[in-house]
Amino acid sequence: MIFGVRSSSEADQLGFQKQRTTFAKTYRKGLAAMTDTPKMAQKGPYPVEVTAGKSYFWCTCGRSDNQPFCDGSHKETSFTPMKLEAEADKTLFFCGCKATGKAPLCDGTHNKL
Repeated sequence: MIFGVRSSSEADQLGFQKQRTTFAKTYRKGLAAMTDTPKMAQKGPYPVEVTAGKSYFWCTCGRSDNQPFCDGSHKETSFTPMKLEAEADKTLFFCGCKATGKAPLCDGTHNKL
C-alpha cells in the first residue's frame, strides 16, 4: 500500500480521475475566458464620492465582490479593469449594469434593459 492506494489498478483509476478533474477545470476556465458578455452587477448605478487625483479601477466583468470596483475576479476572463482618475472631489455614478456607452460612468442604459 503506497500513499493509501491499495493496488496499481486503483492508482491508475485515481490518476485518471485526477486528469479528468484537471481537464474539466481547464475547460471551464476556457469557457469563462471566451465569454465576452459582462455579468450585470446591479441594474442601477453606484454613487461614489471620489477624491481629486485618486485613481479608481472600475470592474468591467461584473464578477467583483467589491462593486463597482475591481477585486481581481476577472482573472479567469478576457476582461480587465478600467482606470478612472478623479479630476475633482465630487459624486460620480459608476455603471452597475456594465452596458453603458460612457464607461465607467452610468449613461442610463440600464433603463432600457
